[in-house]
Amino acid sequence: MNVVILSARTGWHTDELCRALAERGHVGRVVPYESLQARIGGRRADLQVRLDETMSVFDADAVLARIIPDGSLEQIIYRVDALHWIEERGIPVMNSARAIERSVDKFYTTALLHEAGLPVPQTVVCERGADAMAAVREMLAGGDVIVKPVFGSMGHGMVRVADVDVAFRVVKTLEQIRSVFYLQRAIDHGGRDVRVFVVGGLVIGAIERTAAAGDWRTNVARGGAATPTELPGAWEQYAVRAAAIVGAEYAGVDLLPSRDGEVFVLEVNGIPGWQGLQEASGVDVAGAVVEHLASVVGSRRVSAVAVDAAGLPV
Repeated sequence: MNVVILSARTGWHTDELCRALAERGHVGRVVPYESLQARIGGRRADLQVRLDETMSVFDADAVLARIIPDGSLEQIIYRVDALHWIEERGIPVMNSARAIERSVDKFYTTALLHEAGLPVPQTVVCERGADAMAAVREMLAGGDVIVKPVFGSMGHGMVRVADVDVAFRVVKTLEQIRSVFYLQRAIDHGGRDVRVFVVGGLVIGAIERTAAAGDWRTNVARGGAATPTELPGAWEQYAVRAAAIVGAEYAGVDLLPSRDGEVFVLEVNGIPGWQGLQEASGVDVAGAVVEHLASVVGSRRVSAVAVDAAGLPV
């Protein structure tokens, strides 16, 4: 299996994927999104990469889509559309462009989870500062409010507010840069949450993350501590369903248990990191991802052969 790993850069995660591919007899090559060249017209439309040599992404057996680098709106749309084009050529992309589009958008993810009947924190998303302040005043009656960027990860850009004056300053600042307000009632979770890793519809590992001293965010990237944990069956089902709802073949699902016994599905990460989980649990996450990708590629090949044998176009 020849796999292109599209990423913003090389690093621990791409190294792990290349290692897992090589151990299983596959070939992986890391390709930066910025190197993609779409060539349309003439004898053949192609999506090429020109680095030390010219290669076609369409010749790959599969594509692993990792971190999409920061860029202008046009650049981001072009990169995601390239993933769509690859899929339309019959090449498996994991995770799919559609899954990435859904999971990267906190608003859309939260709406999909709620519509599917999964428990999510009380959330308001709006554009006008006056509407945001009205929502903050309503939520503050029951506790603190978390202001989050609609697009973001690793806890960056999140602000916790406990009074109207602080909220007003935060809202005014965000209003000036024409942000969308994503407001969520804070859950009393005792400084801990759970990251569940799902691959191919199965939970392969989970960690409990505890916030660093003086911080309320539990992200390992921000100094949080990670320990392996066993999940109740209901929590496993929440995680599996959440990944399926956004269409992710593999995902990091964040569950937030409250002190009063409720558990909420907080987020689904469709381009998840797993270094903290792997170091804490010992699970070979990259190996599980590669094996699932190989099964997807194999299933598609079997289906193509079956269709061809029936005398139909492949």
